[in-house]
Amino acid sequence: MANNETYAGGENFDLRHILVHGRELRLRERMDFFQDFLKSIAGDRETLTLRQVASAADREVKVLDPHNGKEHTMLMFGSNNYLGLARHPHVREKVEEAIRHYGTGLGGPPLLNGYTPLHRSLEERLAALKGAEDALLFSSGYGANVGVVAGLLTRQDVVLYDAYSHASFCDGLKMAGVQSLRFPHNDVGRLKTLLEAQREGMHDVFVGVEGVYSMDGDLAPLDAIVPLCKAHGALLILDDAHGTGVMGKTGRGTAEHFGVEGEIDATVGTFSKALAVTGGFVAANKPVVDYLRYFARTYMFSASLPPMVIAAVHAGLDVMEREPERLEGLNDNIRYAVEGFRSLGFDVRADSPIIALRVPVGMNIRHAGQAFHRRGVFVNSIEYPAVPVSQQRFRISMQAGHTHADIDALRATVQEVWEECEVRDTVPVEEHIALAS
Repeated sequence: MANNETYAGGENFDLRHILVHGRELRLRERMDFFQDFLKSIAGDRETLTLRQVASAADREVKVLDPHNGKEHTMLMFGSNNYLGLARHPHVREKVEEAIRHYGTGLGGPPLLNGYTPLHRSLEERLAALKGAEDALLFSSGYGANVGVVAGLLTRQDVVLYDAYSHASFCDGLKMAGVQSLRFPHNDVGRLKTLLEAQREGMHDVFVGVEGVYSMDGDLAPLDAIVPLCKAHGALLILDDAHGTGVMGKTGRGTAEHFGVEGEIDATVGTFSKALAVTGGFVAANKPVVDYLRYFARTYMFSASLPPMVIAAVHAGLDVMEREPERLEGLNDNIRYAVEGFRSLGFDVRADSPIIALRVPVGMNIRHAGQAFHRRGVFVNSIEYPAVPVSQQRFRISMQAGHTHADIDALRATVQEVWEECEVRDTVPVEEHIALAS
């Protein structure tokens, strides 16, 4: 990945290809190499991975120090618990009720014994949320993306997809064996050119985009993409994982934000962001949903989500409806944080709860990450080889529960860390990876 041309953007990279430089190695050779790689970084006290959070998700959390095992309190700016639902009293009450009534799980897939009135009512509710006729539930957002792509498409179809599309969408394309063309991120002009080049025939044309892109927090321009798809008879698949619950006036998603509700052919969502649990869904017209129940393999061959998870999603939707001030508070916090970062000279956007702080090439991101950690501020570092050294960043996730004092502390910490670390030489991960050459 030292060559930036190999980076497509977004959350989609092949670590195996990066680590072994494309060489064909047998399993034992790959295992031995990776063990050597892990040992080479094990002594790096600045590596922050698998930090153990020892309390409920909230604006503050208890974290086990990776060096001495002691708990300390940190401000959490690395969680997608955007609306603060993970420990909301109403959510916890409804989960407890579901456990008392249904137990902890069902032990089977939806088409057999894994379907309850809770599941059906949530499907109906999600369909209404997205302005669709129906919806179906998946055991993960990843499975929903893979399922809708591999379930709907055939080898005769063509998919045009954004370069920053998530790994789950790209894996669905591989599973379907479909013809696919990638267009530059949010380049509507290039998408138009590709659509115009598709001749009418026996195949369908699909377009895949995300409502909110997780690496930078920017939005797909649906106000331009939706009419473009309609004009060319293309079917639009929208991954609204980071948009559901936070975008639009009422949190219905990115389609609401752009005023194109009810005009998306298939919307994919997840419960692991604003709704703070796990699972996913696809909302579309009823014939599409009926078809996917039998042709989406990640639906048919996966155990159903436990009723307690379904109850948590129901309760989260209740809170969204009853407490609109949570979304208002989140948007206020986003504006306040963006203003603060801009005052420090950062070029950041205010489109979503995700704020990316690009790291200067001369900064050691691992040293900077430890500096945040020592100061009690939990942020996520996105470093090489996930992105090129020139595009490393800290990804900030805002929550409705953050106070302005929390955000002031974050801004002050960012300023301190930049002053402490900016002039240090970069120590990129490729030095470790070079051991395999």
